[in-house]
This record gives sequence, structure tokens and C-alpha cells, in this order.
Amino acid sequence: MTQDRMPRSTMPSIAVMMVVCAAVLFGAAGRLDIIEFWCWLVELAAICVATVVIIEPDLVRERMRPAGQRPSLGYLLSTLLFLAVLAVAGLDRGRLHWSDSVPVWLRALGLLLFALGWVPVIWAMRVNRFFSSAVRIQFDRGQRVISDGPYRFVRHPGYTAALVVILANGLALGSWLAAAIGWLGVPILLWRTVKEDRMLRAELPGYAEYAARVKWRLLPGVW
Repeated sequence: MTQDRMPRSTMPSIAVMMVVCAAVLFGAAGRLDIIEFWCWLVELAAICVATVVIIEPDLVRERMRPAGQRPSLGYLLSTLLFLAVLAVAGLDRGRLHWSDSVPVWLRALGLLLFALGWVPVIWAMRVNRFFSSAVRIQFDRGQRVISDGPYRFVRHPGYTAALVVILANGLALGSWLAAAIGWLGVPILLWRTVKEDRMLRAELPGYAEYAARVKWRLLPGVW
């Protein structure tokens, strides 16, 4: 791993994120012996490191600061929702036990799907150097239509995979209430998909023709 492969600020940013996630989970729980939390943190750390190692450095920079700007309000609200899921899971599992009756097998399945759900996301980012964290046409980066890799099957494979991650996250942490709060992200994701798809059709040359060939936005045969 070299500086050319990874922006200098990336690893400290990952470390800070992991510390924040661990502090929220275990701070809310008031205990350190919840095995699913440790498994979840290990998975998330591995996913973050794999992502920045595999994808191009300019995309890492674009995702951290789209067009050199600070993240949008929508991105910040999504982050707050993510942290709320962790806080509620910690409180539920460690202190209040509102809805911590998720079966062990479903927690294990949630952990598996949480990890596997990121694989298509990383694949999409590897294929598509325009996989920004912001909904924008990247004229400054020479954006063009991408039709390789997972984009052969659906137009927004990253969002398809994100849907799996959203559905699995709270279950992996063992809290029905945390899962339900996380599922509030589903309509937000669907809205973003529609918004982005319309923008690409209207403003990105060649996208309308691509959309005519690849008919499905998220789920083949469904939508």
C-alpha cells in the first residue's frame, strides 16, 4: 500500500470512524461482552480497508469530499440515522432490553448479509470511478456512462447492495427496534435512486440509451 494508492487522510478517518462506532455501541450498552457487536465492528473495519485499497484514490477523495466540498445535508442525516441505529442497538442489548429477542440464527444471517452486501458495492466502485457520495454529474471528472461489471444487470447496483445492508444491519446487532429504525433508510434510498436516475437521463450523454438496454434500476424483473 502506497500513498499513491490511498489518500493520506484515509486511514486516520477510518480509525476515527471505528472508534466512534465502537464508542456509540458499547457506550450505549454499558458492557463489552456482546459478541455480535465485536463481529460487526471487525466486518466494518475489513470492509473500509478493502474499499480504499481496491478503488482508485481519486474516487476515495470524491466520496469523502464531492467536488471538493463538504458532505451534503442528506449525507449527514444518513450518518445520523446510522449512528441512531447503533445507539438504539446498544441500549436495547445492554441496558433496556426493549426488543433484543432476535434469534441467534437471524443475528448470524444478518452479520453474513451485512458483510456480503458490501461486496457488490466495492465491485461497483471498482468498475465505476464516478461512484460519488453525492448525487451530481461529475463534468469536472469527465463522467461517462458505465455499463461493465454489475452495471450490466441493474443501473444502480450500489443501491441494490445498500438495500441489503440496510435490511441486515439492525438484525446483525440483535435488536428489532434498531432494525426498524434502520429500515427508515429504505424509502430514502428509493427516493435517491429515482432522483439520480432522472438526473442521469436528462444530463449525462448516452445514459438514456443505456437505460433502454438495462431496464431495471435496482431489482431485475421487479423495478
